[in-house]
Order: sequence, then C-alpha cells, then structure tokens
Amino acid sequence: MTVQNIFEVMVPHLLSPTPFREINDFLRQLLANQKALLREQFVGLYLGGSLALRAFNLDRSDIDFVAVTFGQLSPEIVLDLENLHAQLYAAPSQWAKKLDGSYVPREILRHWTANRPPCPFVEGDQFQVTNQGSAVIQRHIIREHGVTIVGPDPHDFIDPVSVDEMQSSLCDMAEAWWRPELDNPSWVTQIRNQPFAILTMCRSLYILEHGDVASKAVAGRWAQKVLGQSWIEPIEWALEWPRGSETDHTITALNLIAYTLDRLHQIDKRL
Repeated sequence: MTVQNIFEVMVPHLLSPTPFREINDFLRQLLANQKALLREQFVGLYLGGSLALRAFNLDRSDIDFVAVTFGQLSPEIVLDLENLHAQLYAAPSQWAKKLDGSYVPREILRHWTANRPPCPFVEGDQFQVTNQGSAVIQRHIIREHGVTIVGPDPHDFIDPVSVDEMQSSLCDMAEAWWRPELDNPSWVTQIRNQPFAILTMCRSLYILEHGDVASKAVAGRWAQKVLGQSWIEPIEWALEWPRGSETDHTITALNLIAYTLDRLHQIDKRL
C-alpha cells in the first residue's frame, strides 16, 4: 500500500491536539498511516517533547511522539514502518522531516528504561531499532505531560518516575553522551550544535533542582537567574539562536557541560 493510499484511510474524527493547524493535519495523516499499518497491534499515539511541554517553536522544534503497540513488532512490520517513514520523509510535508519518535510495546513502556529491549526509532530520515538512552525522561514526559492523540490515559499503563530514577538516568546519559565531549569536543565545536548543548545542560540542572522536566526555554530562563551574570548572554544566544550565526560559544558550552557533570556526579554519589 502506498503512502497516498494509506492517507486515504482517514480517521473518522481527531481533536486538535496542538495549537498549530498544519501540524494537526500532518498528525492526522501520521495516525491514519500507523493504524492502517499496525492494525491490531496499534494501542495509541502520544506527543512528548516541546509539544507536550507547551513550548513548540515552528522554526526549531521537532515533533516528538511515542506510538504504543500491544507487543513486539515482527521484522516484517518493522521493515514496513521503515519504508513508511522513508516515503513520508520524501513527501512534500516539512513535518515528516521533524519527526522524532519511538514505537514501544505497552509492557515495555510501563517501566521504560535505557536497558529495556530495543524498539523502532525514527529521527528525521534515520530509522533504526535501538535502545533509548532518554527512555526514563520520555516516559516521565508522556505520563505527566503528554498529549494523547488516541489511546488510553497514560497514567493507566505507565509507571511513575521517581526523582531518584530521573536523576540516575540523567547521570547515565551525561556520562555516555557528554563527558566524551570534554576530551574530544569535535561535536561541540560546531556552532550549530552549541545551542542544543547549552540548553540541554540548563534542562539537566533544572531537573536536578525541581525533580520535573521543563522545556529548554523554561529551563534556560531559570538558569539565567540562578547560574550567575556570566551565563546570561550565552544562554540568551542559545535561546534566540539565529540560523547561520557565526558566534562561537565552544568554551562556554564545554564549561557548562563540565559544571553540569560535576553537579550530576555529586548527586550520583548520594543515590
């Protein structure tokens, strides 16, 4: 079945899950495709990320989602999903190029962690079956803040995330993803990556302080108030970053990564 044919299998009704008409239109198409392909395996579709945290930026944000299935998907269905997302990416809609999401069996999602069995994952034009290092954070966002497009209430089938579990997950992600940058900062030296690095550190510090997840924008504004005068300008640059900016904040980003890792290490020793 082609993407065009699948698009014709429209959902009878779908509320407007976001404030953006064009995104709602695309989500209606995505949902119709998923239901047509997954059939009896389909449980629900939920939005996370900035859409769930009410901080979506039309120019910069991704569409984060979790599609829930009844069980593990067969290799044949996984291949069909990969082909579906390749066709979506090649279609005219810009929003298919902003997709960032996972297909997670219901029982895995109940207590989703980085070491649970790998699941299909799509990010832009990349599709793979992999573990999710951010699974605990995503689980918390879907349960506590997520937008339900179709499916049961997340509170009914997803375990809550404790503060200790969230902090431990942050420590693991920081050690795996960010500490290597201190020794070999090839990724951080690319200016286009620095806003993400700076704001991700702000959000990690926010989570440590509040035990909850905030958008990068909220975390950045909070960090400007608590980290001191020298951080106000680079965080403002990260929040307002214009594409094509040539301002280099490599040292600032690395210093903030080192500071956040030190704070996380202090927490990790107490867990």
